[in-house]
Amino acid sequence: MASSRSSDSSASEQSATDPRRPSDHFDTPAPQAPEPGIVQPKLGFVGMARFFWRQLTSMRTALLLLLLVAFAAVPGSLVPQVTSDPNGVIQYKAANPEWSKVLDFLGVFNTYTSVWFSAIYLLLFISLVGCIIPRTKHHFDALRAAPPKTPVRLDRLAGFRSSEDAEASNVDVEAGLGAAREQLRKAGYRVRVFPGESVSAERGYLRETGNLIFHMALVGILAAVGFGGGFIYTGQKVVVVGQSFANTLSDYDSISPGRWFDPDSLSPYSLKLTKFNAVYESKNVNAYGEAIDYTAYVRTSVPGQKPQNQTIKVNSPLTLGNTDIYLLGNGYAPVITVRDPAGKIVFSQPEPFLAQDANLTSDGVVKIPFGLSKQVALSGFFYPTKCTICGSNLSSVHPDLLDPVLTLQVFTGNLGLDNGTAVNAFALNRDNLTQLNGFGTKKPGITLTPGQTTKLPNGLGTVSFDKVVRYASLDIHHDPTQLWVLAFAILVFLGLITGLFVPRRRVWIKAVRTTRGVHFEYAGLARGEDPRLDDAVTEIAKKHSQRTGLTIKP
Repeated sequence: MASSRSSDSSASEQSATDPRRPSDHFDTPAPQAPEPGIVQPKLGFVGMARFFWRQLTSMRTALLLLLLVAFAAVPGSLVPQVTSDPNGVIQYKAANPEWSKVLDFLGVFNTYTSVWFSAIYLLLFISLVGCIIPRTKHHFDALRAAPPKTPVRLDRLAGFRSSEDAEASNVDVEAGLGAAREQLRKAGYRVRVFPGESVSAERGYLRETGNLIFHMALVGILAAVGFGGGFIYTGQKVVVVGQSFANTLSDYDSISPGRWFDPDSLSPYSLKLTKFNAVYESKNVNAYGEAIDYTAYVRTSVPGQKPQNQTIKVNSPLTLGNTDIYLLGNGYAPVITVRDPAGKIVFSQPEPFLAQDANLTSDGVVKIPFGLSKQVALSGFFYPTKCTICGSNLSSVHPDLLDPVLTLQVFTGNLGLDNGTAVNAFALNRDNLTQLNGFGTKKPGITLTPGQTTKLPNGLGTVSFDKVVRYASLDIHHDPTQLWVLAFAILVFLGLITGLFVPRRRVWIKAVRTTRGVHFEYAGLARGEDPRLDDAVTEIAKKHSQRTGLTIKP
């Protein structure tokens, strides 16, 4: 290596003295290897997992996820949900067939149980738990720790006050510090005494306790709603006046059970709808026909108790067993009787028609799988008050029974009731059916008023419109988490109030000896915003001076 360097040096000297070399020529030094830069260590799997965990459990991420949950819940309030309004879902799909396919694919009709909403919900739960655990440990450590040492220069802190100098013989420092200790303890401070020097005190840890309670209660609400929701069930039942409902699984029109729903947990009770009363506006011309009040009169039966007459009103549910029964909707059920050609009754009962507008224009389906030569379905509309000036296009102009009319179209074919698959009782699949009359055929549809009878097409028999009765659509809801959610909601409120209004502050009272005598200094320090800190220090100084007989400097 040494010989190589000497040869390079001699070569450069020879080139410098070479007469053939231009005088202004400059030899570029030989390139050197670049110095190694800063090499970051590789995180690896564990490091990456730790990084993502810290990002997930940061308060910023928790707030973002909380906003996402609120945003993701919006579709559930804009689109009818299967769990709460299955009939509304059916009507929405019928009115928006193409758009409904997209919403169904995205799970919007089951927003709160969809994969994307559940993922955000679970991430929020994990994020809050990851935030709370280290903060709780840090808070407990702070509660066990003694107040900090007294700063050397109190005059640099907020609310600094000082007493007049007094001769050392006239001031008992230990008595003054003892008085300060008792005074601060009575004011709710944690106190630490430095004998002969100062008293250090702090208060306001209840503020952090309130913050932790607030966040823990949020986790409790998420857990109660998320996990406790597995025991919730919501069912719907359309009950016609005069008919009954028993709280059994088979008697529900539709039911949305939770993950851990047990049919044996259904409370044994029954109710009978004895009367339904609807009140409509009749005096105010601008609101004529609008609903004012709905009341469902029911007779309830619970094993071991006497039957009772009770009422269900809008926003006033009936609590029966372990369920709440809500009045979800109402409408009309025309009593329809179908006879075969020989006059034998093959169908006779009230059939609920689902309301389509505020004037209770309703559509419904009557399915007759047996008794006639073919399977027959009657699909039609019911108008409580027929519009007399609307021409051939029928419509209802009032929700009350002022001039009722029933129109029917007749279909024959396979109704799909015997193939083992569930069929919606309020909808008609026309794929395998043949329409015999009405729009698109040569025969007119059937139009009936109460008491009228007419023949069915193709000699199938006759159909009668006997009368009209009311029905009530009931929503039966069982939620064992209600009390838990209420308790956690109260804790959220208390924690929030505590975190907002309890100040976190430190206060010091220090005895200072100078050549001119002895005086006491007072100062404070706030953690966060505390607009009353100066007043608090002034009040402490005033009370302490009254105990020690010293005078506070103005």
